[in-house]
Amino acid sequence: MPARDSIRVAVVGATGYVGAELVGYLAGHSGARLTAVTSEQSAGKALAEVHPFLQGTCALSLVPFDPKTVAGEADVAFTALPHGASAAGVAALLDAGVKVIDLSADFRLSDPNEYARWYGTHPAPALLDEAVYGLTEFARASLPGTRLVANPGCYPTGALLGLLPLFDAGHIEPHGIVIDAKSGVTGAGRTVATEYLFSEISGSFRAYKVGIHRHAPEIDGNVGARTGGEHSLTFVPHLLPIKRGLLSTIYTRLRPGVDLAAVEKTYRAQYDQERFVLVRGTRLPEIREVVGTNDCAIGWALDAGSNTLVTVTVIDNLGKGAAGQAVQNFNAMHGLPESTGLERVALVP
Repeated sequence: MPARDSIRVAVVGATGYVGAELVGYLAGHSGARLTAVTSEQSAGKALAEVHPFLQGTCALSLVPFDPKTVAGEADVAFTALPHGASAAGVAALLDAGVKVIDLSADFRLSDPNEYARWYGTHPAPALLDEAVYGLTEFARASLPGTRLVANPGCYPTGALLGLLPLFDAGHIEPHGIVIDAKSGVTGAGRTVATEYLFSEISGSFRAYKVGIHRHAPEIDGNVGARTGGEHSLTFVPHLLPIKRGLLSTIYTRLRPGVDLAAVEKTYRAQYDQERFVLVRGTRLPEIREVVGTNDCAIGWALDAGSNTLVTVTVIDNLGKGAAGQAVQNFNAMHGLPESTGLERVALVP
Protein backbone atom coordinates (compact mmCIF):
# COMPACT_ATOMS: atom_id res chain seq x y z
CA MET A 1 0.00 0.00 0.00
CA PRO A 2 1.23 3.56 -0.71
CA ALA A 3 2.55 5.48 2.31
CA ARG A 4 0.68 8.57 3.43
CA ASP A 5 3.71 10.69 2.50
CA SER A 6 3.83 9.26 -1.03
CA ILE A 7 3.36 11.52 -4.04
CA ARG A 8 -0.27 12.44 -4.69
CA VAL A 9 -1.30 11.72 -8.27
CA ALA A 10 -4.36 12.30 -10.43
CA VAL A 11 -5.45 10.63 -13.65
CA VAL A 12 -7.23 13.09 -15.93
CA GLY A 13 -9.33 11.09 -18.37
CA ALA A 14 -9.48 7.91 -16.32
CA THR A 15 -12.18 6.02 -18.24
CA GLY A 16 -10.36 5.52 -21.54
CA TYR A 17 -8.17 2.49 -22.14
CA VAL A 18 -4.98 4.38 -21.30
CA GLY A 19 -6.52 6.06 -18.27
CA ALA A 20 -7.77 2.77 -16.86
CA GLU A 21 -4.37 1.18 -17.47
CA LEU A 22 -2.75 4.06 -15.58
CA VAL A 23 -5.09 3.51 -12.63
CA GLY A 24 -4.15 -0.16 -12.58
CA TYR A 25 -0.44 0.66 -12.41
CA LEU A 26 -0.76 3.51 -9.91
CA ALA A 27 -3.09 1.72 -7.52
CA GLY A 28 -0.29 -0.72 -6.71
CA HIS A 29 2.52 1.84 -6.76
CA SER A 30 4.36 2.13 -3.43
CA GLY A 31 5.54 5.69 -4.10
CA ALA A 32 2.31 7.17 -5.46
CA ARG A 33 -1.08 7.75 -3.87
CA LEU A 34 -3.98 8.02 -6.33
CA THR A 35 -6.13 10.90 -5.09
CA ALA A 36 -8.27 11.99 -8.04
CA VAL A 37 -9.73 10.54 -11.25
CA THR A 38 -11.65 12.60 -13.77
CA SER A 39 -14.15 12.04 -16.56
CA GLU A 40 -16.58 14.37 -18.26
CA GLN A 41 -19.11 11.80 -19.47
CA SER A 42 -19.06 9.60 -16.35
CA ALA A 43 -18.68 12.24 -13.63
CA GLY A 44 -20.46 11.24 -10.42
CA LYS A 45 -19.99 7.52 -10.95
CA ALA A 46 -17.50 5.33 -9.16
CA LEU A 47 -14.63 4.44 -11.46
CA ALA A 48 -15.29 0.77 -10.70
CA GLU A 49 -18.83 1.22 -11.98
CA VAL A 50 -17.47 2.23 -15.39
CA HIS A 51 -14.64 -0.32 -15.29
CA PRO A 52 -15.75 -3.22 -13.05
CA PHE A 53 -12.34 -4.88 -13.36
CA LEU A 54 -11.01 -2.05 -11.14
CA GLN A 55 -13.30 -2.98 -8.25
CA GLY A 56 -11.12 -3.55 -5.21
CA THR A 57 -8.30 -1.65 -6.91
CA CYS A 58 -9.66 1.91 -6.93
CA ALA A 59 -12.52 3.18 -4.76
CA LEU A 60 -12.47 6.75 -6.11
CA SER A 61 -15.40 8.42 -7.83
CA LEU A 62 -15.05 10.31 -11.07
CA VAL A 63 -15.26 14.10 -11.11
CA PRO A 64 -15.24 16.61 -13.97
CA PHE A 65 -11.81 17.93 -14.83
CA ASP A 66 -11.11 21.23 -13.12
CA PRO A 67 -7.42 22.20 -12.94
CA LYS A 68 -7.79 24.10 -9.66
CA THR A 69 -9.57 21.17 -8.01
CA VAL A 70 -6.93 18.74 -9.24
CA ALA A 71 -4.19 21.08 -8.00
CA GLY A 72 -5.69 20.93 -4.51
CA GLU A 73 -5.59 17.15 -4.49
CA ALA A 74 -2.51 16.11 -6.50
CA ASP A 75 1.16 16.93 -6.97
CA VAL A 76 1.38 15.21 -10.35
CA ALA A 77 -1.28 14.70 -13.01
CA PHE A 78 -1.28 12.11 -15.77
CA THR A 79 -3.37 13.65 -18.56
CA ALA A 80 -4.95 11.09 -20.86
CA LEU A 81 -7.11 13.42 -22.92
CA PRO A 82 -7.65 13.54 -26.70
CA HIS A 83 -5.09 15.27 -28.88
CA GLY A 84 -5.90 18.95 -29.24
CA ALA A 85 -7.98 18.97 -26.06
CA SER A 86 -5.12 18.33 -23.67
CA ALA A 87 -2.88 21.38 -24.07
CA ALA A 88 -5.11 23.98 -22.43
CA GLY A 89 -5.72 21.76 -19.42
CA VAL A 90 -2.02 20.96 -19.13
CA ALA A 91 -1.16 24.67 -19.19
CA ALA A 92 -3.69 25.37 -16.43
CA LEU A 93 -2.33 22.52 -14.31
CA LEU A 94 1.22 23.81 -14.68
CA ASP A 95 0.10 27.32 -13.72
CA ALA A 96 -1.46 25.80 -10.58
CA GLY A 97 1.82 24.16 -9.61
CA VAL A 98 1.08 20.60 -10.72
CA LYS A 99 3.65 18.55 -12.62
CA VAL A 100 2.21 16.89 -15.72
CA ILE A 101 2.91 13.74 -17.68
CA ASP A 102 0.84 14.20 -20.83
CA LEU A 103 -0.16 11.16 -22.87
CA SER A 104 -1.64 13.07 -25.79
CA ALA A 105 0.37 14.27 -28.79
CA ASP A 106 0.07 17.91 -27.77
CA PHE A 107 3.66 18.34 -26.56
CA ARG A 108 5.53 15.70 -28.58
CA LEU A 109 6.43 18.02 -31.46
CA SER A 110 8.66 20.96 -30.57
CA ASP A 111 7.84 23.01 -33.68
CA PRO A 112 4.40 24.72 -33.49
CA ASN A 113 4.26 24.91 -37.29
CA GLU A 114 4.81 21.16 -37.58
CA TYR A 115 2.16 20.60 -34.92
CA ALA A 116 -0.27 22.79 -36.89
CA ARG A 117 0.22 20.65 -40.01
CA TRP A 118 -1.11 17.59 -38.21
CA TYR A 119 -3.34 18.82 -35.39
CA GLY A 120 -4.22 22.51 -35.88
CA THR A 121 -3.07 25.62 -34.05
CA HIS A 122 -1.40 24.81 -30.75
CA PRO A 123 -3.20 26.26 -27.71
CA ALA A 124 0.00 26.67 -25.63
CA PRO A 125 3.01 26.95 -27.99
CA ALA A 126 5.22 28.54 -25.31
CA LEU A 127 5.34 25.18 -23.52
CA LEU A 128 6.62 23.16 -26.49
CA ASP A 129 10.29 23.92 -25.86
CA GLU A 130 9.92 23.11 -22.18
CA ALA A 131 8.41 19.65 -22.59
CA VAL A 132 10.76 16.68 -22.22
CA TYR A 133 10.09 13.95 -24.77
CA GLY A 134 9.80 10.99 -22.44
CA LEU A 135 11.34 8.05 -24.26
CA THR A 136 12.67 7.05 -20.88
CA GLU A 137 15.79 5.11 -21.89
CA PHE A 138 17.00 8.14 -23.87
CA ALA A 139 15.49 10.95 -21.77
CA ARG A 140 16.49 9.79 -18.29
CA ALA A 141 18.96 12.60 -17.63
CA SER A 142 16.38 15.29 -18.46
CA LEU A 143 13.51 13.94 -16.37
CA PRO A 144 14.47 14.89 -12.79
CA GLY A 145 13.37 18.45 -12.10
CA THR A 146 11.15 18.81 -15.17
CA ARG A 147 7.51 19.75 -14.73
CA LEU A 148 6.21 18.61 -18.13
CA VAL A 149 6.78 15.29 -19.86
CA ALA A 150 5.44 14.50 -23.32
CA ASN A 151 4.87 10.76 -23.22
CA PRO A 152 5.75 9.24 -26.62
CA GLY A 153 3.19 7.61 -28.87
CA CYS A 154 3.03 3.84 -29.15
CA TYR A 155 4.29 3.54 -32.74
CA PRO A 156 7.22 5.92 -32.14
CA THR A 157 8.20 4.06 -28.97
CA GLY A 158 8.51 0.74 -30.80
CA ALA A 159 10.28 2.29 -33.79
CA LEU A 160 12.70 4.53 -31.94
CA LEU A 161 13.85 1.93 -29.44
CA GLY A 162 14.89 -0.13 -32.45
CA LEU A 163 16.39 2.68 -34.52
CA LEU A 164 18.17 5.11 -32.21
CA PRO A 165 21.03 2.84 -31.06
CA LEU A 166 21.82 2.06 -34.70
CA PHE A 167 21.96 5.75 -35.60
CA ASP A 168 24.01 6.66 -32.54
CA ALA A 169 26.56 3.97 -33.43
CA GLY A 170 26.69 5.01 -37.09
CA HIS A 171 25.72 1.52 -38.25
CA ILE A 172 23.02 2.30 -40.80
CA GLU A 173 22.46 4.38 -43.91
CA PRO A 174 20.11 7.31 -43.24
CA HIS A 175 18.00 6.85 -46.38
CA GLY A 176 15.52 4.19 -47.41
CA ILE A 177 14.38 3.24 -43.90
CA VAL A 178 11.07 1.36 -43.74
CA ILE A 179 9.03 0.95 -40.54
CA ASP A 180 6.27 -1.62 -41.02
CA ALA A 181 4.22 -1.57 -37.81
CA LYS A 182 1.13 -3.45 -36.63
CA SER A 183 -0.99 -2.52 -33.63
CA GLY A 184 -3.89 -3.99 -31.71
CA VAL A 185 -7.16 -2.10 -31.90
CA THR A 186 -6.90 -0.49 -28.44
CA GLY A 187 -4.33 1.82 -30.02
CA ALA A 188 -7.26 3.76 -31.46
CA GLY A 189 -8.62 4.48 -27.98
CA ARG A 190 -11.98 3.68 -26.43
CA THR A 191 -14.02 5.06 -29.26
CA VAL A 192 -17.14 4.10 -31.18
CA ALA A 193 -16.52 3.96 -34.93
CA THR A 194 -17.63 1.54 -37.61
CA GLU A 195 -14.07 0.70 -38.67
CA TYR A 196 -13.30 -0.62 -35.18
CA LEU A 197 -16.36 -2.84 -34.75
CA PHE A 198 -15.65 -6.51 -34.08
CA SER A 199 -17.20 -7.60 -37.36
CA GLU A 200 -15.00 -5.13 -39.28
CA ILE A 201 -11.74 -6.22 -37.61
CA SER A 202 -12.05 -9.89 -36.76
CA GLY A 203 -10.54 -12.18 -39.39
CA SER A 204 -9.03 -9.28 -41.31
CA PHE A 205 -5.84 -7.21 -41.43
CA ARG A 206 -5.28 -3.86 -43.07
CA ALA A 207 -2.89 -0.98 -43.53
CA TYR A 208 -4.28 2.47 -42.74
CA LYS A 209 -3.37 6.16 -42.89
CA VAL A 210 -0.33 5.47 -45.05
CA GLY A 211 1.64 8.69 -45.41
CA ILE A 212 -0.74 10.64 -43.19
CA HIS A 213 -0.50 9.00 -39.77
CA ARG A 214 0.10 11.52 -37.00
CA HIS A 215 2.90 9.47 -35.44
CA ALA A 216 5.03 9.87 -38.57
CA PRO A 217 6.37 13.36 -37.73
CA GLU A 218 7.14 12.19 -34.19
CA ILE A 219 9.34 9.39 -35.52
CA ASP A 220 10.82 11.59 -38.23
CA GLY A 221 11.69 14.39 -35.80
CA ASN A 222 13.55 12.10 -33.44
CA VAL A 223 15.50 10.51 -36.28
CA GLY A 224 16.17 13.95 -37.72
CA ALA A 225 17.81 15.00 -34.47
CA ARG A 226 20.47 12.37 -35.30
CA THR A 227 20.79 13.11 -39.02
CA GLY A 228 20.26 16.85 -39.23
CA GLY A 229 17.26 16.07 -41.41
CA GLU A 230 19.38 14.21 -43.97
CA HIS A 231 17.39 10.98 -44.01
CA SER A 232 14.30 9.39 -45.51
CA LEU A 233 11.92 6.90 -44.01
CA THR A 234 8.59 5.28 -44.78
CA PHE A 235 6.17 4.49 -41.96
CA VAL A 236 3.26 2.15 -42.65
CA PRO A 237 0.87 1.33 -39.78
CA HIS A 238 -1.48 -1.66 -39.81
CA LEU A 239 -4.44 -2.68 -37.67
CA LEU A 240 -4.27 -6.17 -36.21
CA PRO A 241 -7.41 -8.12 -35.17
CA ILE A 242 -6.19 -8.30 -31.56
CA LYS A 243 -6.92 -6.15 -28.50
CA ARG A 244 -3.43 -5.02 -27.54
CA GLY A 245 0.17 -5.30 -28.61
CA LEU A 246 2.35 -3.69 -31.28
CA LEU A 247 5.01 -5.22 -33.53
CA SER A 248 7.37 -3.07 -35.59
CA THR A 249 9.50 -4.54 -38.37
CA ILE A 250 12.22 -2.04 -39.24
CA TYR A 251 14.28 -2.31 -42.44
CA THR A 252 17.61 -0.48 -42.63
CA ARG A 253 20.71 -0.80 -44.82
CA LEU A 254 23.95 -1.51 -42.98
CA ARG A 255 26.95 0.66 -43.73
CA PRO A 256 30.07 -0.98 -45.19
CA GLY A 257 32.03 -2.95 -42.63
CA VAL A 258 29.12 -3.33 -40.17
CA ASP A 259 28.12 -6.91 -39.41
CA LEU A 260 25.69 -8.65 -37.06
CA ALA A 261 28.33 -8.88 -34.34
CA ALA A 262 28.61 -5.08 -34.33
CA VAL A 263 24.81 -4.74 -34.27
CA GLU A 264 24.54 -7.08 -31.30
CA LYS A 265 27.33 -5.30 -29.43
CA THR A 266 25.55 -1.98 -29.92
CA TYR A 267 22.13 -3.18 -28.81
CA ARG A 268 23.57 -4.94 -25.78
CA ALA A 269 25.66 -1.94 -24.77
CA GLN A 270 22.54 0.22 -24.99
CA TYR A 271 20.03 -2.08 -23.34
CA ASP A 272 21.58 -4.89 -21.29
CA GLN A 273 21.26 -2.80 -18.12
CA GLU A 274 17.74 -1.64 -18.96
CA ARG A 275 14.96 -3.36 -17.03
CA PHE A 276 12.30 -2.77 -19.69
CA VAL A 277 14.16 -3.49 -22.93
CA LEU A 278 14.73 -7.21 -23.43
CA VAL A 279 17.41 -8.03 -26.00
CA ARG A 280 16.52 -11.28 -27.78
CA GLY A 281 19.35 -11.28 -30.34
CA THR A 282 18.59 -13.24 -33.49
CA ARG A 283 15.50 -14.85 -31.93
CA LEU A 284 12.79 -12.54 -33.20
CA PRO A 285 10.24 -11.58 -30.52
CA GLU A 286 6.46 -11.86 -30.74
CA ILE A 287 3.69 -9.77 -29.26
CA ARG A 288 2.50 -12.25 -26.65
CA GLU A 289 5.88 -11.97 -24.86
CA VAL A 290 5.04 -8.44 -23.69
CA VAL A 291 1.24 -8.18 -23.41
CA GLY A 292 0.25 -6.64 -20.08
CA THR A 293 3.78 -5.38 -19.34
CA ASN A 294 5.98 -2.32 -19.73
CA ASP A 295 8.53 -4.38 -21.65
CA CYS A 296 9.96 -3.91 -25.12
CA ALA A 297 11.53 -7.04 -26.64
CA ILE A 298 13.91 -6.57 -29.53
CA GLY A 299 15.54 -8.95 -32.00
CA TRP A 300 17.11 -8.78 -35.45
CA ALA A 301 18.15 -10.70 -38.56
CA LEU A 302 20.19 -9.95 -41.66
CA ASP A 303 18.96 -10.31 -45.23
CA ALA A 304 22.45 -10.91 -46.62
CA GLY A 305 21.39 -10.63 -50.26
CA SER A 306 20.44 -6.98 -49.88
CA ASN A 307 22.58 -6.23 -46.81
CA THR A 308 19.37 -5.22 -45.06
CA LEU A 309 19.12 -5.37 -41.29
CA VAL A 310 15.63 -6.40 -40.15
CA THR A 311 14.95 -5.29 -36.58
CA VAL A 312 11.78 -6.42 -34.82
CA THR A 313 10.47 -4.74 -31.67
CA VAL A 314 7.34 -5.65 -29.72
CA ILE A 315 5.57 -3.67 -27.01
CA ASP A 316 2.16 -3.52 -25.42
CA ASN A 317 0.63 -0.39 -26.90
CA LEU A 318 -1.11 0.35 -23.58
CA GLY A 319 2.00 -0.52 -21.53
CA LYS A 320 5.37 0.61 -22.86
CA GLY A 321 3.44 2.42 -25.59
CA ALA A 322 1.42 4.54 -23.15
CA ALA A 323 0.60 4.05 -19.46
CA GLY A 324 3.58 1.91 -18.47
CA GLN A 325 6.10 4.31 -19.97
CA ALA A 326 4.28 7.21 -18.30
CA VAL A 327 4.73 5.58 -14.89
CA GLN A 328 8.37 4.82 -15.73
CA ASN A 329 8.82 8.52 -16.51
CA PHE A 330 7.10 9.43 -13.23
CA ASN A 331 9.55 7.21 -11.36
CA ALA A 332 12.56 8.73 -13.13
CA MET A 333 11.28 12.25 -12.45
CA HIS A 334 11.11 11.60 -8.72
CA GLY A 335 14.23 9.54 -8.13
CA LEU A 336 12.33 6.30 -7.60
CA PRO A 337 13.48 2.94 -8.96
CA GLU A 338 12.11 2.90 -12.49
CA SER A 339 10.51 -0.51 -12.00
CA THR A 340 8.34 0.69 -9.10
CA GLY A 341 4.74 -0.32 -9.76
CA LEU A 342 5.67 -1.86 -13.11
CA GLU A 343 6.75 -5.40 -12.31
CA ARG A 344 4.35 -7.55 -14.30
CA VAL A 345 4.60 -10.88 -16.07
CA ALA A 346 3.28 -11.11 -19.63
CA LEU A 347 -0.21 -12.59 -20.07
CA VAL A 348 0.78 -15.84 -21.77
CA PRO A 349 -1.00 -17.77 -23.17
